[in-house]
Amino acid sequence: MSKKRKNDQDDEYDPQHVPDGPGEYDQPDGYDRHLTDDRHDGSAQDGYGAHRAYDELADGEYAAYDADADADGEDGDRGRPRSTTRRVVMATAGGVFVALLAVGGYGAYNVMKAVSNDSTSPGDHQGSAAAAKAPQDPPTAEQAEAAAMEFLAAWSRGDLTAAGALTDHPETARAALAAFHDQVGARALALTGTGRAQSDTPSEPALGFRVKAQFEGTPETWEYDSVLSFVRSQDGKPVVRWRPSVIHPKLTPGRTIGVKALPNPVSKPTDRKGRPLDAFPSLRPVLSQIAPPDGATVVTGRAVTLSGGGGDTEPEQLFVLTPSAAPEVRLTLDADLQQAAEDAVKQQSANGNPASLVAIQPSTGNILAIANASGFNRAVAGGQAPGSTMKVITSAALLEAGVTPDTAVPCKDTTYSPRAWHNDERGDFPSYTLTDDFTHSCNTGFIDKGLEKLQPGVLGKVAREQFGLGLEWHIGIPSRDATVPTPGNKDEAAAQYIGQGQIQVNSLLMASVAATVQNGTFRQPVLREDAKRATAPGKLPADVARDLRAMMAKTATQGTARTPMAGLSGQIGAKTGTAEAGGQANNSWFIAYRNDLAVAAEVEGGGHGFSAAGVAAAQVLKAGGKG
Repeated sequence: MSKKRKNDQDDEYDPQHVPDGPGEYDQPDGYDRHLTDDRHDGSAQDGYGAHRAYDELADGEYAAYDADADADGEDGDRGRPRSTTRRVVMATAGGVFVALLAVGGYGAYNVMKAVSNDSTSPGDHQGSAAAAKAPQDPPTAEQAEAAAMEFLAAWSRGDLTAAGALTDHPETARAALAAFHDQVGARALALTGTGRAQSDTPSEPALGFRVKAQFEGTPETWEYDSVLSFVRSQDGKPVVRWRPSVIHPKLTPGRTIGVKALPNPVSKPTDRKGRPLDAFPSLRPVLSQIAPPDGATVVTGRAVTLSGGGGDTEPEQLFVLTPSAAPEVRLTLDADLQQAAEDAVKQQSANGNPASLVAIQPSTGNILAIANASGFNRAVAGGQAPGSTMKVITSAALLEAGVTPDTAVPCKDTTYSPRAWHNDERGDFPSYTLTDDFTHSCNTGFIDKGLEKLQPGVLGKVAREQFGLGLEWHIGIPSRDATVPTPGNKDEAAAQYIGQGQIQVNSLLMASVAATVQNGTFRQPVLREDAKRATAPGKLPADVARDLRAMMAKTATQGTARTPMAGLSGQIGAKTGTAEAGGQANNSWFIAYRNDLAVAAEVEGGGHGFSAAGVAAAQVLKAGGKG
């Protein structure tokens, strides 16, 4: 073979309601001793400091909180209804602390006003926590840890005025925290320090923490992570830099968090082994769309939602409050592989790049994992050009048109359709075969041979009849079908042969392409066994499937996919894709299989296919590709 190429291109709660009694919560393992141990010496501990215990009794009820009184800077919490008993436990274990509180019974407050108030309220100018006017050295890490402990302890025990006073905008913070408690209405709240975190401002120390909220009527716990960053107040005291994202990382000015009734019946989805799936962030927009089984008892539910943001944007569901009586629905997902997919996508989206990944079992078509790096379920509902991963289908069409893996298909430096097309690595490779073009992802070779051998519409026909792309799929939740239009001219045809132009797919669709090659037969992916599957009108010829597997195997071991696939054993195959994005950073695509596991990943702006998407896909294959 000739020399190698490098790469291819209605709030449910009455805000005036006062609970009949205190909330309850279960103590986490390892903390029971702090409930009865009265020997609190206040000594420093690892993590966020010493443990403390607070017992508070609020005798009687208070008048409803007047939202208009926040401008006077007084203690607004005195005017808010409170439960009759509260208990807070601060404990240290493993270098972190936990603050637990039964919360509820707070008065009304306009969360939009509290969150969107970018200007400083009159109360923000008062007290020792006023924002510093002169440059000062940032707080030390130890000072930040102590401030974090104090702030989270005050928030947990419901002393929102104290919590607000520990920020650089006391009244704005207090009002926003009050609005969160009013409109979310959690029964119990636990805040756990998670250690140092990355700060938006390098000079400011930052610490992470985890929120766990429990609600009446559902056994599930809402969990998420957020970050505190720290500055100095005017008097030099370390305080929290206030921003709405302290409450929740997706909360921004103009947006609100609250609990709303769901319009449709709810179910209790589990993985294929009956394990819960609620803890996976990527699955939140998925699980809320799982309908109960036919004939099941109708049960209604609620959800914590994020609203606002302009336009007619639908509220984003952050967490579904599923009643215990909801019927169970066992999905095809695998919790272990889902965790691997979540981790892989999270790593590749660390710089804010949208990303997604889907894993499928080729022998059944069962979807084993769906991961997204954003609230939008782009893995099954998105649409992007797939780049050179489309060359799998172009190769199938060429093989069926009489081209063989060993047919000479020169890789020119430049070719014309009449548009000029180049490759990622410049130069001429006249001795390349179809296999070489595939392995090293030569654009010009595929364009020249495609324009020579394939009639307009053939690529879309092969995609539809043998790979199921363009059929109407029913996977168990709404999904987007592929778009492979008939090209109107040679330029459009050339673009399609290398996965550009008007082709629109997503990770689900391309994972199915890899699964079809591995198994030799298209099996429409499903998320639940009772979904009605589409059947492809044709079948991938056995010899074509064999040749495609050989070409993908060589790409995985000697071609553009060799780096991420290194060290993987068993039956492996892969194809990289680098999709142009209109002058912006290229989108990274990667499809692959290992034994009875097929994966597709895409990272918007991730660059070459072997990098971001390739690393994510290979990570999942390593976790679950042994059988």
